Amino acid sequence: MKAILGGVVIGLLVMSSAGCTGLLVPKEDQLMPAGRYSELETYMESRIENLPSAGSKQLMYLCYAYSRLKKYNKLFPCLDQWDSAIEKGDYTANMFDVSAFPPLLRAEAYMEFGNYGKAIEQAQTGYDLVLKRDLARVMKIHALSALALAHALNGEREKAETSAKMLNDIGTHYPFTFLTTDKLNGLARTYMALGDFQKSLEYIREDESIAWSRGFTQLAVVMIMAMPPGDNIFTYQQLPKAFILNKSLYETGQLKEAQAGYDQLLKQPRTQDNGDIYWMILFDRGRIIEAEGKRQEAIEFYRRAIEVIEAQRSTINTEASKIGFVGDKQQVYHQLIAVLVAEGQPVPAFEYVERSKARALVDLLASKKDFAVSGADQQQVATLVKELDTVEAEARVQSTDIPTEGSGLRSGRDLQVKKRIGAVSVELASLVTVPQMAAGTIQPLLQPNETLLEYYYQGEDLYVFVVNRSTVKATKLNGANLVGEIGQFRAALEDPQSRRFAELSQKLYDRLIRPVEPNVTTSQLLIVAHGVLHYLPFSALNDGTNFLIDRYSLRHLPSASVMQFLKDRQTAKSPNVLAFGNPDLGNPQYDLKFAQDEAVAVGKGFPNAKVLVRKDATKTAFKSLGPQFPYLHFATHGRFDPDAPLNSGLLLAGDAQGDGFLSLGELYSLRLNADLVTLSACETGLGKISNGDDVVGLARGFLYAGSNTIVASLWRVDDRATSYLMTEFYANLKKSNKRDALRQAQLAAKKQYEHPFYWAAFQLTGRAE
Repeated sequence: MKAILGGVVIGLLVMSSAGCTGLLVPKEDQLMPAGRYSELETYMESRIENLPSAGSKQLMYLCYAYSRLKKYNKLFPCLDQWDSAIEKGDYTANMFDVSAFPPLLRAEAYMEFGNYGKAIEQAQTGYDLVLKRDLARVMKIHALSALALAHALNGEREKAETSAKMLNDIGTHYPFTFLTTDKLNGLARTYMALGDFQKSLEYIREDESIAWSRGFTQLAVVMIMAMPPGDNIFTYQQLPKAFILNKSLYETGQLKEAQAGYDQLLKQPRTQDNGDIYWMILFDRGRIIEAEGKRQEAIEFYRRAIEVIEAQRSTINTEASKIGFVGDKQQVYHQLIAVLVAEGQPVPAFEYVERSKARALVDLLASKKDFAVSGADQQQVATLVKELDTVEAEARVQSTDIPTEGSGLRSGRDLQVKKRIGAVSVELASLVTVPQMAAGTIQPLLQPNETLLEYYYQGEDLYVFVVNRSTVKATKLNGANLVGEIGQFRAALEDPQSRRFAELSQKLYDRLIRPVEPNVTTSQLLIVAHGVLHYLPFSALNDGTNFLIDRYSLRHLPSASVMQFLKDRQTAKSPNVLAFGNPDLGNPQYDLKFAQDEAVAVGKGFPNAKVLVRKDATKTAFKSLGPQFPYLHFATHGRFDPDAPLNSGLLLAGDAQGDGFLSLGELYSLRLNADLVTLSACETGLGKISNGDDVVGLARGFLYAGSNTIVASLWRVDDRATSYLMTEFYANLKKSNKRDALRQAQLAAKKQYEHPFYWAAFQLTGRAE
């Protein structure tokens, strides 16, 4: 959207203050409509000695500057203070009632964060104030535009269309052309967000027609005369509107017009400054040329788009509130991978699969600031991550300020900070930037008798890459209804008395394994799953005669690149275990008596084991004692949140130090020396299927924290079967590596309990040794 407090509203405030004469205009009224937000921020901060004592008029300028500069840490306190001033009766600025502005600015910020629920809440608050205080039509237009767009971005079509109808019903007429323009832009953005590109095209073209047929109003002339010679006005005001037009043309099949429009935008050097739109233009341009059969040219467009995507750690979409469209960055990787496979280029396709998974991890951790790094100064790490975020925040500034001497060096500073992070820790660098790791670097890390099967899944496109030390091969598989089939298989596993699983097991084997069987000549498999495949117990896939585990030793990794971080870690020479069992969670219904017995039984196998149960099984104890033990065993509940994977974690007992919940996010701030972490009672639930980030995330978190290997269950297994399998596993560890120890334990359990419900839940992630 246009800035909620932008364009016309600012012009009205300026003219009401200056009487449209252009004489004796206060400095803040010169800077704000001119878009010179950095200067405005500096000027207003110098004028406001104490924020709590500032009035509405001062806060309007300051908060708006923070909003345009994307300084969210300053914006929200400023808006809170503005609300406070309004509540005390100070609700006017330049004779305008500004009481609806704070919630509308919050709505815009929340849309940029992707928090559409809060955006709706704030936009509704703004609209309610508009009605309650009978504010001007221009405010009603902006409030309804924000509300309709937030509903649309949140997937609430009916509510979005209701708000859009109310917006469309607002009467606008000449000479107030700006009201019509704002209304049409609001409608175009809303229908763009709803995927109705035909309507968005109609509204944006109607706006263009009005603008050219009626010429410039006096207001537009006043505002243009106030603008400085800087050219960022194109980057952040004209470019978003042009993107809506050309995106709508593309999505409605008018490819030639879209191509011509996109090409004109790509010729503008400042287009590159708006990365959120630039990569989407490159992506669409690649799809247009691919449709013409020019795959090599399409590949270059996709690669350029990915370079832009990977240049940023941040997941903030600064254009969401302006264009009503949030691009799917993973779709760019998918399109490029598909073309590369079709062109017979499996090696770069495999490398981009790895990069797509790295990008997903960076997105997952984008809000995290504190990472623990082995052997590094933690203050230095925190400073570097903060510096990287600061450089990116500066790159998001949407100001028409005349460029300063240092502004052109931001990309160079960004590269320098990333290099310094890499020098401190390559693994840390992989969490805040997207590494470019060649297949030739990954292949030697495979064990001699091991084949990597790496899956990549997007929509109904499914690929598997078969990688050994000498070759990389790619095969496109049948991905139709994969989610449904895996869901049915997991549901069938819930009933140990039924054989329903058998047919589904064979169908999934035929889909995922059989097409590449001729290329697998080793007895060991490394499986890197993707998306819904993280929920699949590969060991239980059956070829009609044998389960996969009967023929192969299996291990898993969240991505193949993780091997580079595991290769130099030491394994335990004198293993001992710290076991947590049946923590007291304050509610008897969460008690796990079998888990307590299991922890005690595991401890008996080690001479100096420490077993903590009930009230002693606390997070405080884990943080204190965990780094001292090579084996960690958790027999406790897990909580998995597919919508917010960083909130997944383990439930330990609370104490005076906290509630006991050990979150995935916290794992990235810990350092362990664990050779093995076992999560035996943690489960996602057989009926829950999402994108897999909750499952793979917990294992990835423990790997980063310093664990070599994680053995975890995909569902909670029968008490006796789990006890038997765990006892066998730890006994086997004394005579074989971890991968073979788990396999032999599962095969032994399979003899006792034939149904895969009892033995297939456990899988090993990380190092095999």
